[in-house]
Amino acid sequence: MRRPQLDIQLKTPDQIELMRAAGLVVARALRLMREAVAPGVSTADLDAIAEATIREAGAVPSFKGYHGYPASICASVNEQVVHAIPSSKQVLSEGDLISIDCGAVLNGWHGDAAITVGVGETDPALLKMAAVAEDSMWAGIAAAARGAASGKGRLTDISHAVEHAVRKGGRYGIVDGYGGHGIGTEMHQDPHVLNHGRPGKGPRLVRGMALAIEPMITMGSPRTVELSDGWTVVTRDGSMAVHVEHTMALLDDGVWVLTAEDGGRARLGGLVTSRQPADSPAV
Repeated sequence: MRRPQLDIQLKTPDQIELMRAAGLVVARALRLMREAVAPGVSTADLDAIAEATIREAGAVPSFKGYHGYPASICASVNEQVVHAIPSSKQVLSEGDLISIDCGAVLNGWHGDAAITVGVGETDPALLKMAAVAEDSMWAGIAAAARGAASGKGRLTDISHAVEHAVRKGGRYGIVDGYGGHGIGTEMHQDPHVLNHGRPGKGPRLVRGMALAIEPMITMGSPRTVELSDGWTVVTRDGSMAVHVEHTMALLDDGVWVLTAEDGGRARLGGLVTSRQPADSPAV
């Protein structure tokens, strides 16, 4: 079923279960890549881990071939914000900051998530920025859950919650023009989810919605530029950037963070649907 105007795809609980399976594939790939991040490792090495993990699970990398994109992950280092293409020439060094974005499609349903990881000994200020981005993502997810439960929530309640958490965390740039999105039988669907804005606007938050929430923040200006490869987005002023993301879905009794191995339970507690077992093991 699709809502009018923005063409928002609403999922049944059974379809959300299928998305959860895809989300767990993404979660495992990201966990293995996080463990592999170290000085001397190339972003191509990480891409190989992701592709092998996704295909071993019977899934397909969502990114590979998407509008011609040549890899299974986006691996954005330091001033690279998003969409950087993995390369054997991009070798991680002590103190780098890498954002890894990964997607998988399983049985026709997509999962999409991103993490930011420090390489070796990393400047605490950079790790704080990554933590602020992650906190803002969870704030957005919590706002979606509460808004759907009340029956009064609107899409920009998520955007406002993300922005408020970032502003509370420090003086960071919130990247404009990029944000979260609907997700389901396609990787990118309506609606676009900004990471800033006034609350109470846009479509209502209702059961069956599945959204990817993905803050991107910088140490400096929020302005970006796309490089000549047609993919890599960098900060215009060369400042460091971070990017995090989870896929979530709204059900009758709460939210399900489909790309979190615990379904979001550790960060959201009772806001999480009962479909997520409280004692579920990591995959």
